[in-house]
Amino acid sequence: MTTIQADVRAPLATALAGVTASVYESVPEALIAPAALIIPGTPYMETTLISSAVQVKLNFTITAAVAYNNNAGALDNLEKLSLQILAAIPSGYIVGDVSRPSIIALGSSNFLTSDIDVSTYYKQEN
Repeated sequence: MTTIQADVRAPLATALAGVTASVYESVPEALIAPAALIIPGTPYMETTLISSAVQVKLNFTITAAVAYNNNAGALDNLEKLSLQILAAIPSGYIVGDVSRPSIIALGSSNFLTSDIDVSTYYKQEN
């Protein structure tokens, strides 16, 4: 039986392993920057076919995150990481927009982040 984890998220994480960042297939308890997080997008699943097998378009967000120490350096690091992520996306994935950078606080740390929209098609095999 196929799974979204094994057939979609894990291969995407493996492809991103070459970027100079920690790669997470889901939101981690503690974030080590620079990082690339693969999380469900909105909408997460779009139904494209229902027959003997279900086929869906899966939408993901890859959040690129860098330490936010100073604005110019952090922005430069985020741009470099975003370009590395875009170059590493495997065939079969559709790349969408990259969001405007924003600052998020997690625990006692601040991160500069940007979201990259990606999607792919998945057919459930039993």
